[in-house]
Amino acid sequence: VMDPATHVIFDLDGLLLNTEELYSQGTNNVISKYGKNYSWKVKETVMGKGPMEVAKIMCDTYQLPLTPEDYRSEVKAQYSLILPGAKLMPGAFELVKHLKNFNIPIAIATSSTQQEYDYKIHNHKDFIALFDLVLLGPSDPEVKRNKPFPDIFSVCACRFPEKPIPEKCLVFEDSPNGVEAALAAGMRVVMVPDPRTTLNIDKATLVIKSLSDFKPENFGLPPYPL
Repeated sequence: VMDPATHVIFDLDGLLLNTEELYSQGTNNVISKYGKNYSWKVKETVMGKGPMEVAKIMCDTYQLPLTPEDYRSEVKAQYSLILPGAKLMPGAFELVKHLKNFNIPIAIATSSTQQEYDYKIHNHKDFIALFDLVLLGPSDPEVKRNKPFPDIFSVCACRFPEKPIPEKCLVFEDSPNGVEAALAAGMRVVMVPDPRTTLNIDKATLVIKSLSDFKPENFGLPPYPL
């Protein structure tokens, strides 16, 4: 058993919601018009980064005849249609509800824009209401740098009324950039990666296949009731 965690911070995309596959679909719909195909190798490096940064990387990597701004408006049109169909990932509701039942402070820290966040939580407002706070990196003035920098998690910890030290915070992430950001913030991180992921798996505190596999007592959190 590790030193007990007192506060838990969750990434959103691909971790609590199945939105990473929806983002891939939207991205492919745009770049396929230019004869390109979105590869996992590229996807793995951009997951968790800020929207404009991703747009620049996509335009460069795939040599698209678009400015990053044009690319953003094309994918945004796709996302508005696709993201409202987001579904909860296996075990997400059970874990979050369990922590809430035991009054463990919980937060979401996401690189999502406000507009995309609103689309994807459209059918999950009761679930989102369980969280003590939600931090959206792109629109938060205190978050100066995107993942893999630690800013989003460091700022999030400071927003809890108790202002826990990083060592007491446990982060859940699916992306390699997110894992790096959590570790850079001095926090422990449970990685629930897409099965295709190869980057940073060896760096995470713990790697599990699904949130359903998480045993809270291993981090000094209350165990699930029998």
